Amino acid sequence: MILGFVVLYLLLSVGIGLAAARRVHNTKDFAVAGRSLPLPIVTATVFATWFGAEAVLGISATFVKEGLRGVVADPFGSSLCLILAGLFFAPRFYRLNLLTVGDYYRVRYNRTVEVLCALCIVASYLGWVAAQFKVLGLVLNVVTDGAVSQSIGMVIGAVIVLAYTTFGGMFSVAILDFVQTSVIMGGLLFIASVISGLAGGVEAVISHAAQAGKLGFFPPATVTAWIPFIGAWTTMMLGSIPQQDVFQRITSAKDERTAVRGSILGGVLYFCFCFVPMFLAYSATLIDPATFNALLEQDSQLVLPTLILRHTPVFAQIVFFGAVLSAVMSCASATLLAPSVMLSENLIKGALPHLSDWELLRVMRLVVVVFAALVLTIALSSSSSIYQLVVNTYKVTLVAAFVPLAAGLYWSKATTQGAICAVVGGLGTWTGYELFSSADSIWPPQLLGLFAAAGAMVAGSWLPQWIGEPKSCKENSRVGSHYNEDADPSG
Repeated sequence: MILGFVVLYLLLSVGIGLAAARRVHNTKDFAVAGRSLPLPIVTATVFATWFGAEAVLGISATFVKEGLRGVVADPFGSSLCLILAGLFFAPRFYRLNLLTVGDYYRVRYNRTVEVLCALCIVASYLGWVAAQFKVLGLVLNVVTDGAVSQSIGMVIGAVIVLAYTTFGGMFSVAILDFVQTSVIMGGLLFIASVISGLAGGVEAVISHAAQAGKLGFFPPATVTAWIPFIGAWTTMMLGSIPQQDVFQRITSAKDERTAVRGSILGGVLYFCFCFVPMFLAYSATLIDPATFNALLEQDSQLVLPTLILRHTPVFAQIVFFGAVLSAVMSCASATLLAPSVMLSENLIKGALPHLSDWELLRVMRLVVVVFAALVLTIALSSSSSIYQLVVNTYKVTLVAAFVPLAAGLYWSKATTQGAICAVVGGLGTWTGYELFSSADSIWPPQLLGLFAAAGAMVAGSWLPQWIGEPKSCKENSRVGSHYNEDADPSG
């Protein structure tokens, strides 16, 4: 019964996604849904930014093992990212009327900065999308009782997500996000009520977690504890802001006010709902301590699926796996679309400037397929946990892309030379420290990379300028109809 429901749900999702594809007529429709989405859909699609593999299985498993302090990066850092993006970046992003975040680097600086930052942002999606494919494989393996291996499950899941993302782009992503978010919320709340009864009630679970020290958030008052803590928090909170999927969800809104409100509401909603999988996973250790403590040692990501299969009725199992599939598919489709659009718009389009809009749309669809194949290969060969695949994703964007973006928007003296220095300085410091630092160092390499990027931006902008500035945004960009020439890219 569960397998039949899963198959039906996957077919329904593909059908909805392909139906939405009929609204795609150009690259703007494909990348940002024609900038036409209302508040409920924007909120749902922002919520779905990260409510995927790591939120349902990764965060919950990490919380059971390490407590709240272990999940400082996600959901604490990631939800703050969405709120900060809504407050400080959404208004300025929306007014510029750009197709990708990579376009901003070209408009504000030059083609070199655009290519450098676009490559870093695209690279950051490899681990993220791989994590989603891993969970799709895990779910199909569990619901078929091992008949479908995790590897074959990853391939099947990737093909399904690819089917509607390739044709419908952001329209398919956004509409399915709205449908799937409804399933996620209803499903997880229902499962929480069932599991709560088995574990002795919400109060009993929270009390046990508190006594076990799982609810302590802030580290001890020592430098050696606080520096890694801040590094983990900062990585997701700031490193996620230059991401294309965040940008395209914000700029898909029908107006600026909707973009701001949708980003903030989506961030708050994400933070609140991440505690539901944490509650479920910790409840498992009370319901069947021996079994689930053993799973924590073997594969902590199986704790939640095993709990549902062994201790809930069939209807609850159907609801749970429907919610998991909804979370993973909504996240996977958007994170597959985002880097593909950036590769097409900011790298391929620059190399082939005579492409028409229709030809560029076909290129975008082809790139989606190629990128999916690459990420699937990584997912099949990687042994990293879902949570680690996701958290490590944002280090490169933190050290390379965040400072040029923030400085370009909020510091009028930021120059192209400063931006290039920031990218090179941030990447160089981060990679150098990753390679040569001792294992017992308390300084996260990405935090030092962020400091180096900020210092390099200031120094590069203040020193004599060897790299000339663009005469005007219009002369220095090839954004075409996507760019509002009356807008000031420096804010």
